[in-house]
Amino acid sequence: MISLAWPWALLALPLPLLARRLPPARRAPGAALRLPPTLLPAGLAGPAGGGARPWRWLALLAWVLLVLASARPQWVGEPLGVPRSGRDLMLAVDISGSMEERDYLLAGRRVSRLAVVQQLAGDFAQRREGDRLGLILFGSRAYLQTPLTFDRATVATLLAESVVGLAGRETAIGDAIALAVKRLREASAGERVLILLTDGENTVGHIAPLEAAALAAEAGVRVHVIGIGGGADGRLGGLGLRLLRQGRGFDPETLEAIAARTGGRFFVAGASEALEAVYDEIDRIEPEAREARALRPRVELYPWPAGGALLLALLIAAARLGAWRTEDG
Repeated sequence: MISLAWPWALLALPLPLLARRLPPARRAPGAALRLPPTLLPAGLAGPAGGGARPWRWLALLAWVLLVLASARPQWVGEPLGVPRSGRDLMLAVDISGSMEERDYLLAGRRVSRLAVVQQLAGDFAQRREGDRLGLILFGSRAYLQTPLTFDRATVATLLAESVVGLAGRETAIGDAIALAVKRLREASAGERVLILLTDGENTVGHIAPLEAAALAAEAGVRVHVIGIGGGADGRLGGLGLRLLRQGRGFDPETLEAIAARTGGRFFVAGASEALEAVYDEIDRIEPEAREARALRPRVELYPWPAGGALLLALLIAAARLGAWRTEDG
């Protein structure tokens, strides 16, 4: 099916006819540049211009095509279904300076804490089919990278492209929680979940972590916390992940208090099967029923009429140029 995105642009179609009905502009005596008839374009030199009428029709057709291109014709495909149920999940990922410490062994290779988070959260995003995911990156400040969306691939890509220090070198855990609460509160009613992945204690920010946790509990946002860089030596979920040493500045008491105050759970990336426990906990949440939606793919068709108008304009210009040279000869 073909439709017009801007149908009101078709109102410009009669402009050439209106222009012909306008009275000629007044000219001051002697102010005009007068050319001999042989130098005028074909069709404008008076009675002898009757042979130029076919070119006028081509010019009119070019105008119609140009206006049609301005209206943005589109091919609209068949409706594509969107999942009708799911959960609203926000990922808040710490990218402060301490996340570049290489105190994990992943598949036999020493990696940074951020690489561990990218592995864990990327795997998490790929498994949340039917859920809406959002991504917040935080350091000294918290930034929304993606709002809640069904496009899990984009969330995973932006997470994989994140770098340490992009949001500052310090850690504003409270600000990240507050931003997540704000974005989840704007979503439709239903149980909302924040997955907080951080490696240390709150060192900066406008709001303390426990105050932000209280706001989350009031807004009905459950916060699950995954601590990076602390806990016992171990492996994680079959990924071949091992914590080599406990990181400095790790504050499990505050992180556990955040989770407890919001009805969530606290996990340590280094304790056996921690991520699987997060999956199981979230899977227990009843998916929220959503209003059925259908999206139609759209393909822009305006280049075709625009290209036709350009070809006609070039053809008319070439014909007039040939007429001028014939008269000059």
